[in-house]
Amino acid sequence: MAEHLTRANMGTWLINLDRDADRRASMETQLNALELSFQRFAAIYGKDHIDELSKRADAEAYARNMGSPILPGKMGCYASHIAVWEAFLASDHDVALILEDDVVFHDDFLESLDLALAASEHWDTVRFNCIRAKLPISQGRVGRYTLNAYVGPFTGNAAYLLKRDVAQRLLPNLWPQTRAFDHELNRFYLHDFRQLGLEPFSSHVDDGNVSSITGTGFGLVKKFKWYRRLPHYRLKAANYFRRAWWLAKNGRLLPKSMVLKK
Repeated sequence: MAEHLTRANMGTWLINLDRDADRRASMETQLNALELSFQRFAAIYGKDHIDELSKRADAEAYARNMGSPILPGKMGCYASHIAVWEAFLASDHDVALILEDDVVFHDDFLESLDLALAASEHWDTVRFNCIRAKLPISQGRVGRYTLNAYVGPFTGNAAYLLKRDVAQRLLPNLWPQTRAFDHELNRFYLHDFRQLGLEPFSSHVDDGNVSSITGTGFGLVKKFKWYRRLPHYRLKAANYFRRAWWLAKNGRLLPKSMVLKK
């Protein structure tokens, strides 16, 4: 891996379902405006591969961990990210920028991207937006941004950087699927890698409240009744302690104000 990462070391992958032509066009327009070359990955549509994907998922563990039944689209999303990781490792790039097709880039995205790459010795994966980012802990300043670790849930995989060595190390441990992909990566305490976010985030997700995975917004996704979700709630509470323990063990639990990169 190059000592100092730049966009010259980076490959960009866009995950997009064949049927989502409007999203693809929107992303192409944005990425072309940013002058970011990219490879489109045809996302795996879960309903078309349900038999194959079901063999690689533990539906009972998923229900326990997530508090909801596993959906074909969730399996397809999980498999799509893993397939992109494999494509990345088959390339000659040192770092991957992985994008889902509902990202809206802010005016400062390239600035934040370049600063994150310049500070690559301080992270293993770094996200540029989120669904949830609870209890951030500063790991230092990068320009006008803060590189944060999180004791609480840090979810959403719509725009993130991934290093080659991390992908190589984690890939063998990602099957069978027992949770959503972003929740799996949120178990950094188990996989032993530095998952950080660069805030303020320089992009956000705009899916029009219609998910390619579920067909509805998050609020309408069917969940189990509260009493069937109790194992999920216990796990969520325990994970706060697991993340805090890993951060403490690695000297990252106390906030830092040092300047990592100007």
